[in-house]
Amino acid sequence: MKRTAFFISDGTGITAEALGNSLLAQFGSIQFNKVTLPYIDSIDKAAVAVETIDQAGLDDGYRPLVFDTVVDEAIRKVISTSSAYKIDVFSSFLKPLELELGSHSSYSVGKSHSINEVNTYMDRIESVNFAMENDDGGRTQHYDKADIILTGVSRCGKTPSCLYMALQFGIRAANYPLTDDDLNCPTLPEVLQPFQDKLFGLTIDPFQLAAIRHERRANSRYASLDQCEEEVRSVERMFRQQQIPFINTTHFSIEEIATRIIAQKGLQRRIK
Repeated sequence: MKRTAFFISDGTGITAEALGNSLLAQFGSIQFNKVTLPYIDSIDKAAVAVETIDQAGLDDGYRPLVFDTVVDEAIRKVISTSSAYKIDVFSSFLKPLELELGSHSSYSVGKSHSINEVNTYMDRIESVNFAMENDDGGRTQHYDKADIILTGVSRCGKTPSCLYMALQFGIRAANYPLTDDDLNCPTLPEVLQPFQDKLFGLTIDPFQLAAIRHERRANSRYASLDQCEEEVRSVERMFRQQQIPFINTTHFSIEEIATRIIAQKGLQRRIK
């Protein structure tokens, strides 16, 4: 079965996507064609969206699904004329919240993703800049300003994890790649020793590591399974000897890796 799912918003569509994807992930046996329609902020745009939705239903032979975070009631009414099964996030959740809180919603477009709190926005930007400047051991002299320093072998997920923590939570994350020389040494690299309490290790299945490296440098020693197995054994031994907490990233998404790191290290989020 193939179903088309639409994420419709008068803003970016990020909230509709987040909710919709979380719900659809529970139905692994169904193939979903996901379509985001952002900035549906007029009656005319809503009418065009309805035509697109109805055509998808005809093509699929099943009515589409619509996850809608449109604020304007008139636009929502137009969208509701489609043939889709519609989940209206605001009418489903805001009305009960208004009753519970005894207060009316502002019904503002893009409220959760707008730049309303300058300090929060600046924390996000500064954290992303920090992650980029301190990627791959780039500026070790700034490690005293890091909230956390990820370490591990090359291509185990350090960089995307740092960037995700910076963008989503405002965490200042650096990362340091462990080379052959580092792994053959009985102690931590000298530059990391003063910051052992900030270290968190990432490891990975050697077969997956070899496949990832092969995409970058095919048929090289760097990508060989023997090299990957040796590096993973050595890095895990180092983590245990130095009592550095670590996780295996093989079966986790970047979101899961970041969340587990934050939970295990008790990091304080600057963005909530």
